[in-house]
Amino acid sequence: MLKESTVKLTANDGHTFTAFRADPADAPKGAVVVLLDNAKAESRVRKLAETFAAGGYLVIAPALSEPAPPAEADGDDSAKEVAPDPAAPLFAEIQSAIDSVNDCGKVALIGYGAGGGLAYTAANRVTGLACTVSYYGIGIIENAGAKRKIPTLLHFGEADPVVPFIEVDQFRAYHPEVSAFSYPGAKHDFDDDGESHDETATKLAHDRTAAWISQYVVGQPPVTLKNAGAYALAKTDKKKKKKDDDMGPPAD
Repeated sequence: MLKESTVKLTANDGHTFTAFRADPADAPKGAVVVLLDNAKAESRVRKLAETFAAGGYLVIAPALSEPAPPAEADGDDSAKEVAPDPAAPLFAEIQSAIDSVNDCGKVALIGYGAGGGLAYTAANRVTGLACTVSYYGIGIIENAGAKRKIPTLLHFGEADPVVPFIEVDQFRAYHPEVSAFSYPGAKHDFDDDGESHDETATKLAHDRTAAWISQYVVGQPPVTLKNAGAYALAKTDKKKKKKDDDMGPPAD
């Protein structure tokens, strides 16, 4: 039976915050840190916790702080150089959440919407992660950033009005090391309840996410997925690149 609790965590700068934690019935295979859009956190976290806990993972979802607005430069460019990073407290909280569960095994970071964009950025800023997954992440395409430091899996809806699909294609070309999947007809929040729900895309994305976590957190043999990207290819076929393993849109 799933064991749920609210825990208090302390970030490395000393401030405290809370997190929802769900432990599976048996000893966990590893842990999953979940980042959600704040507006939907309470309504979705238990559903996601049940899903991942059913796979044998401990789940923790930190209640992240709101990022502080950037400091005003007042026309002085030197102020911009010393202004604190408004997202720094968020990264500190994510790091604390990771540290709190790393005794359960390897840790995956999964984000949705705005949380998906934060997970993508945080994956290159924090330590202790085995892999990261992002669903329709906001801000990823606009701020593609440096090469990813850990295995990264992304899910995008091809009919998403928030994250234009034409820009997803451009992102794929810029980041061949990332496994970026798209789902025809799927909109933003395609795996959530409501009008945007797409059952086919939801199931396929979850299957890919489950295989990804199993590979990098549990250590199961790699699963060859169409358009799986450089990380999976490096382990499944170092000598020969298959024709169907390009980074184009998946034909699902």
